Amino acid sequence: MAEDFPNIADHGLIGDLQTAALVDTNGTIDWFCAPRFDSPSIFGSLLDAERGGFCSIRPTGADYVTRQLYLPDTAILVTRFMTEAGVGEVIDFMPVADGEATDRHCLVRMVRVVRGTMEFEAEIQPRFDYGRVPHEIEAVPGSGVRFSAGQQSLTVHRVGDPVIHDSRRAGHIELSGQGLKITGTLNAGEMTGVMLESGGVPPQRVDEDELFERFQETRRFWRDWNNRSTYRGRWREMVARSAMTLKLMTYAPSGALVAAPTAGLPEQVGGERNWDYRYTWVRDASFSVYALLGLGYTEEAEAFVQWLMDRIHESVGEASGPLKIMYRVDGSSDLVEETLDHLTGYRGSSPVRIGNGAADQLQLDIYGEAMDSIHLADTHGLQLPHAGWAQITEMLDWVCDNWDTPEEGIWETRGGRQNFTYGRFMCWVALDRGIRIARLRGRPASIERWTEQRDAIYEQIMTKDWHAERGAFVQHDGTDVLDASLLVMPLMGFVAPRDPMWLSTLDGMDEELVSDSLVYRYNPSASPDGLRGSEGTFTLCSFWYVDALARSGRLDEAQLVFEKMLTYANHLGLYAEEIGLTGEQLGNFPQAFSHLSLINAAVNLDYQLDHGSGFVDPVLSKGRRMT
Repeated sequence: MAEDFPNIADHGLIGDLQTAALVDTNGTIDWFCAPRFDSPSIFGSLLDAERGGFCSIRPTGADYVTRQLYLPDTAILVTRFMTEAGVGEVIDFMPVADGEATDRHCLVRMVRVVRGTMEFEAEIQPRFDYGRVPHEIEAVPGSGVRFSAGQQSLTVHRVGDPVIHDSRRAGHIELSGQGLKITGTLNAGEMTGVMLESGGVPPQRVDEDELFERFQETRRFWRDWNNRSTYRGRWREMVARSAMTLKLMTYAPSGALVAAPTAGLPEQVGGERNWDYRYTWVRDASFSVYALLGLGYTEEAEAFVQWLMDRIHESVGEASGPLKIMYRVDGSSDLVEETLDHLTGYRGSSPVRIGNGAADQLQLDIYGEAMDSIHLADTHGLQLPHAGWAQITEMLDWVCDNWDTPEEGIWETRGGRQNFTYGRFMCWVALDRGIRIARLRGRPASIERWTEQRDAIYEQIMTKDWHAERGAFVQHDGTDVLDASLLVMPLMGFVAPRDPMWLSTLDGMDEELVSDSLVYRYNPSASPDGLRGSEGTFTLCSFWYVDALARSGRLDEAQLVFEKMLTYANHLGLYAEEIGLTGEQLGNFPQAFSHLSLINAAVNLDYQLDHGSGFVDPVLSKGRRMT
């Protein structure tokens, strides 16, 4: 039933740079996978309230209201409970597991009362492998409980003195069904907590001082990381929160960025557009390089570029092309799609899918996004070694041979291949950036051939993909449908932002795709995508719209649209993939593309407001062009 599920927006995100968890405003962890983002879930009640598993902490015996916030400049989440008897807080965080991949991941839930008295109950009900396999329970008196099922396990460490002398402390622990409950009472100034750990570790007693020490270490890490940002613009709080959200979705051992930490959250409640986003899309992560460099996070950008180059190296010579559109966080490409028929899905939205069948699609735009990120890194001093350049030349030769091949396109439609304009123009970007690097660095390359094919793409788009009657660039040749992905054309330098052809296209999008500040990616009724149902507006496209307005000289509109978009964030500043008719968040949450496009729009809009709308790219202008 719908009342069993919180709103998608009613969540905060915590993580340790290898996996993450969602905590709702009632203090329930209803999504957690371990040991990685793309591992099977241990807590998954977000997709099935009965079978999914959860970890909850909340007051008992009294009505309460809740408020949720992040500790300033950190990814530490505070859920506040307010009752007539007192005010309590649950402080959730994951100590950072940066560096080597590990099976051990820790969820710390500190409980404290700041005013009056609070009776509380913690309930831990793990369900392993998406709730598909039973688990064993091992209770160790005085130390805690371990739950295990095959390769997965979860240990609940006992917090505090195993002999309870004061009944006001969290004193009573009992097994409950396939989990356990902890109940007790705290007065103002008292603290206890729950510490959960994956990876098969034995239960042990943990005192409150150790919990607090882990809290201090985690707070220092996030504050130090946040202080590295060079952004000093108008929207510091929202940009900083978006940057930390992207960091939380980065798998530190490889540098890969997942599209979202969740699977199966619907683009339409009750519909079938329920995808698994716990993987790294070349497209999304490539755009993240622009965002990270715009904020001064050079190390993170460099880590992703290295991850990308490793993928190109592995794939050169494959018949399917030099790159797949997505990978697991470790770089492997086994993403076989299956459905979890035993789960009801979020508010009845089924099927629930894991894996992703779009992984083997041909989407030509990824080559442009990949090369743009490599070129951008190059302008910031992150130059390619010889072996890397050799791989790039092979990839661009492949683009020359295949850019005019029908494909599935950026939106991963399942309605058949088309000659999508966005894919074509991104192939232009790929060749253009390759030519720029070759000329600037004096690298050997088939520059004459690349230039010939780049110009051929340009001419084709200007003739076949320009719809004279509509006065606009359209989704693909043979249609009159508009597509919001083309909002990137001026950002990538394909068209001048005040070219009459572009201004006419933007006017057409204003009329057909824009609803106040919100932007639909295309009109699905006019362009069948092979799926039933409808969807909301795309937050990514809305922030692209901000940038397009600013570059086209409509600065007042751009700033107003941006400010309106900020009102659609949830209470913590987080965005899903889409926004519904009544402002609700839809799709997997939080969404990396939404946050990186917010950062890019903020950086670009700041620059245009300070200097006047024009053609200079603020991120490129900060690059160190090495000669």
